[in-house]
Amino acid sequence: MELSLRRLRMLRELQRRGTVTGVAARLHYSPSAVSQQLAQLEREVGASLFERLGRRIRLTELGAVLAEHAEDILGAVEDAEMALEQAQGGVTSRLRVGVWASVASGLLPTALTRLTEEHPGIEVRTVELPPEATASAVLDGSLDLSFVIEYSDYALPWDPGLVRDVIAVERLHAAVTSGATPEPPVSLAAFADHPWVLAGPTSHFGRAIRIACRRHGFEPRIVHQVEEQTTALAMVAGGLGVTLVSDLVLDSVPDGVDVVPLTEPVLRTVSIAHRSTAQTRRSLELVIDAVRASAAERGLAAGSPVP
Repeated sequence: MELSLRRLRMLRELQRRGTVTGVAARLHYSPSAVSQQLAQLEREVGASLFERLGRRIRLTELGAVLAEHAEDILGAVEDAEMALEQAQGGVTSRLRVGVWASVASGLLPTALTRLTEEHPGIEVRTVELPPEATASAVLDGSLDLSFVIEYSDYALPWDPGLVRDVIAVERLHAAVTSGATPEPPVSLAAFADHPWVLAGPTSHFGRAIRIACRRHGFEPRIVHQVEEQTTALAMVAGGLGVTLVSDLVLDSVPDGVDVVPLTEPVLRTVSIAHRSTAQTRRSLELVIDAVRASAAERGLAAGSPVP
């Protein structure tokens, strides 16, 4: 019997998430592809590995045993990859990186161009995810590293199984319809009576801005709840409200929008998260260095590793 690492990874995710759709979303396959691969795993083993309970799936006793060993096997594969990198000087590797829009457009092009020129053996594949989902994808092994954010008004809990390397610290600025505000800088409280265009309260960004507004004595009157910053800026250009934008978004601000600095700016830290290991993979360090250099070229303050 020869077990597929891909199918073992799917089985591990099925134990964690309990649904085929959950596995598909996490590993970026279609649900039908996941079902087919899990069925093939059962055929290879020659026994039932899971059973359906309504919409959820529960592993059988044998499935749970295999899933436990899958965890060890996949961990051993990661250790082997690290050992090979060390033996080769860390110049050959494929890394899966979680990103979101502003870092993908604002930091990665320059960073990956530099990385390709200096270390052509390192291949970086990116997956765009909501910022709220990137850290957990690294923790469960779906990604090798990911960008994460933390706001000055909203500190996030941190899993001890992850390490974060600070890349940059951004300021958030008010984005308003052209000509709609007095001379900058202005207090965030100056927008207490304005309509807002803002992400929902379950997102890091939406929650952080709501907290910042409350610290300045008001609850933002959200007229348009949108998740994409480009959509929010288009609405601001059309006179539909105000929002906040970070330094990395400034290059994509459309005509009809004024960017106004705040007297007490909201800050956000952009970091790269990766799993805690006794020795960090050299290829991962090289990716972090390239992104940090890209951030420095943008005039953003670079930090150092945070335990």
